[in-house]
Amino acid sequence: MHAEQDLGKKAPSLALLHSIPMFAGVPDAQLEPILRMAVYRKVPRHTTIVRAGDSTDSLYVIISGNARVQVSDAEGREVILTLLGPGEFFGEMGLIDGSPRSADVVASEVCELLMIAKADFKKGLADNFDLCLNIMKSLVQRLREADRKIESLALMDVYGRVAKLLLEFSTEEDGERVIRRKLTKQDIAKMIGASREMVSRVMKDLEASGYIRVEEGRIVLNED
Repeated sequence: MHAEQDLGKKAPSLALLHSIPMFAGVPDAQLEPILRMAVYRKVPRHTTIVRAGDSTDSLYVIISGNARVQVSDAEGREVILTLLGPGEFFGEMGLIDGSPRSADVVASEVCELLMIAKADFKKGLADNFDLCLNIMKSLVQRLREADRKIESLALMDVYGRVAKLLLEFSTEEDGERVIRRKLTKQDIAKMIGASREMVSRVMKDLEASGYIRVEEGRIVLNED
């Protein structure tokens, strides 16, 4: 049993569901049954929310906080497949094909989650085309991201992989490309298949060359 805390009925709202991309365009009449069945969870930092090999019995939606999707080998070496933030979800693949969980999902910080049981999720898919389409778009997006990651691992050196990852995690803010999501050098190393020491050297070089500015709570990419 995982270290999740059920904090009781901190009931989600329709407004909250509408703010989550997966539920975009889904009518209230279709969301209300999901809303009634959704379970609110709050998990501490470093909690393993799901483990690879577990049976898949629910979908998770992140309300707040961040989590990392990772796999490890028998020697404890880890690879981070992706980082997830508010509005993103995980667990849908196993609900669709019936397979066990394919990776661990670990809370990088305190996370608030919505859990939607397998039966409710499948009923939602059967009843609503928009929800099906949103799920398909998400799966296609993740497949494209996997293709880009494989390409960068095969064709780029560590410098290029770090630069590409920073660009992918940045968003435009007041005319600048900014990363506000907490992104440690260890996380970057595990995502691009490099050592933490090499990532530290690349980050220092990027900063010294004026390509990035590391500030409290954010990284700014200088595009000039």
